[in-house]
Amino acid sequence: MAKSFTLVQLKYFTVVARLENMRAAAFELDVTQSTLSAAIHKLEREVGAKLFHRRSNRGLRLTAEGRRLLMGARTVLEDADQLYRSVRAEREELAGDLVAGIFSPIAPFLAPRILTAFQHQHPAIRLSFLEADQETLMRSLAEGTCETALMYDLGLSTSYEYRVLRRVPPHLLVSENHPRARHPDVPVHLREFEDEPFVLLDLKHSREYYLDIFKRLGLRPRIRHLVSGYETVRSYVSMGHGYSLLNWRLAGDVTYAGGRVVPLELADQLAPIELVLVRLRGARTTRKSIAFQEICSTLHSADSGSTLF
Repeated sequence: MAKSFTLVQLKYFTVVARLENMRAAAFELDVTQSTLSAAIHKLEREVGAKLFHRRSNRGLRLTAEGRRLLMGARTVLEDADQLYRSVRAEREELAGDLVAGIFSPIAPFLAPRILTAFQHQHPAIRLSFLEADQETLMRSLAEGTCETALMYDLGLSTSYEYRVLRRVPPHLLVSENHPRARHPDVPVHLREFEDEPFVLLDLKHSREYYLDIFKRLGLRPRIRHLVSGYETVRSYVSMGHGYSLLNWRLAGDVTYAGGRVVPLELADQLAPIELVLVRLRGARTTRKSIAFQEICSTLHSADSGSTLF
């Protein structure tokens, strides 16, 4: 016998899954919390499975069954919306919500540009970003709370597939008062800085990537500061607290602390980080997600033929 759950119930379910909070979802959907709760309970009865773990004072978390339903619900809702528009002979336009993950350190200078381009091409889609570290992004992809993520190729297992957008080599960063800052166009060797204090971007996978650079060159950095924020690293360096290694070069050299940093090219042959679009292997892809991938690909020309999805 066919199940009788409705598109409205699926819509309610996807919003609750995204926000992980019944009250916030009810506010966004402009319905009462009791109406929303009843709809979710009825959906659970129809599919014969518990969709959320209800955590005391900590919101909701999708169950394994809920994650599977979420992955299918997105495409069902998108197909239903396109069917509605085709019946009305409307121009086929993508619409609805899309949550994309983005690695926190690169979000400030990539997310606004992507959002601007995306809204220009797809004004009916409400794009929102989940900013997080690599581990959280991979977990969110696995749990279905975001469809795709823009991140680095660090720590990815075979459970994920990705498309390379850009390769970003590391560079060395010093303050404007550092002696080597007087000749910013002259490449430097990392060995020249081994005895100076080092400011490490202390995020899982990023940390290992930078320390591996030293190891491959037979060097041991004098780690003076462990910092979890990209701009905090730049600010420490600008105030003379050490040098650092980073990958993404920002357009401006003035930091939040008011000091200036100078990027120096490295003469050493070092492995770049790959900026990649990631999704869970085997997951169904909505047209909204494909549109996001196309925007990212346009903004960041890949220097590789690697295309895995």
